[in-house]
Amino acid sequence: MSRIGKAPITIPAGVTVKTDGRRMTVTGPRGTLERELPAEIIITQEEGEIRVTRPSEEANHRALHGLTRTLVANMVEGVTKGFQKTLDIVGVGYRAETRPYGLFMALGFSHPIEYQAPEGIKLTATTPTQVLVDGANKEVVGQVAAEIRKLRPPEPYKGKGIKYAGEQIRRKAGKAGGK
Repeated sequence: MSRIGKAPITIPAGVTVKTDGRRMTVTGPRGTLERELPAEIIITQEEGEIRVTRPSEEANHRALHGLTRTLVANMVEGVTKGFQKTLDIVGVGYRAETRPYGLFMALGFSHPIEYQAPEGIKLTATTPTQVLVDGANKEVVGQVAAEIRKLRPPEPYKGKGIKYAGEQIRRKAGKAGGK
């Protein structure tokens, strides 16, 4: 049995969970999330808990068991606490500003970059060199952070670019030098 899959998911106060066939809707203080879940996996809701079970020990059912439980748990956590990713901008003249539509960034190109935030995501430049991506959907938060990082990935010689907070950049030695 999957260790992750057999753990129950507690539903906090203020969160409502509705299951309509394969579609699950979770509503909480931070919004509403919907998702299509695999048809084979059985989801039961009782006494403030959600339990995820699988019908058999087939390989695909075992694979979907833990995945489905984690997806549902992330939906519940997202509508209560939300998810955040922090990005650091390293480089002389590299900076970001918060705008109503998203971010305005100067990243060493000949032109500034304007990044439009998707629906449900809040982008904040806490300092000119730090960006906070905040939202209820874990997948979308991670995707937006990856897209922003992709605009100027960190380079290995000076470490300039956009990196995740706490990310270690492998540095290379420069030229060996002359005679």
